[in-house]
Amino acid sequence: MTADNQMAPFIRKLERRDDLSEVEREALLGLSGRLRDIHAGQSIIGLAARVQVSSLLISGLCGRYSALVSGARQFTEIGVPGDFIDLHGFVMKRLDHGVHAFSDCRVLDVPHEQLKRLTERHPHLTRLLWLETVVDAAIHRQWLLALGRQNAPARLARLICELYVRLEAVDLARDRQMDLPLTQQELGEALGFSVVHANRTLQALRRRDLIVWRDQHVEILDWERLAQLAEFDPDYLRLHKERI
Repeated sequence: MTADNQMAPFIRKLERRDDLSEVEREALLGLSGRLRDIHAGQSIIGLAARVQVSSLLISGLCGRYSALVSGARQFTEIGVPGDFIDLHGFVMKRLDHGVHAFSDCRVLDVPHEQLKRLTERHPHLTRLLWLETVVDAAIHRQWLLALGRQNAPARLARLICELYVRLEAVDLARDRQMDLPLTQQELGEALGFSVVHANRTLQALRRRDLIVWRDQHVEILDWERLAQLAEFDPDYLRLHKERI
């Protein structure tokens, strides 16, 4: 895979947020590191790992999670291609979470030394990388609100709306259709449900003629009603241009 293809989703997402100069594009395309292929169900980054790289998701779907001593997990964000799944590790050095592969994934591990040089030489890119971590925090706040205050159908509706918008931004969803390779157990761990409750909630959205979820493919039948149920406003994802 060429550098252009590896970085395409990330650059496409950044360009939804602000214009990039040719010099900045070349600087991003110059990022390199170890490519890793991870199978579905495996760990991409272990819990509480010390890191000297930040991992850019090239393909696949993954989940950031925290866990109790018992092993019970709670996913706190889903990563899509074009996401740095642990960019905050650049300054934290030790993570407070793990990252799990929902599907087969490919990641590019970019050494922190490269990110340090990038941020020292390109202040605009530094601000855009900062925005990446700010949006991460915004996603966490929305998930916390959903977990604490929304009922089960609204919580699932919000997740579907968010993932569709984020995947559409990197050309991986269109015409209200997308692939979501999550098991019902993983879906439950993202929404705070049991497997049985996750299945019942899916059936509830189907009965309302809001979605079709067959195997790994999701079709949104009525975006307006789904977004209304979720009380979904995509502004927190900051996928519009605004000079920073």
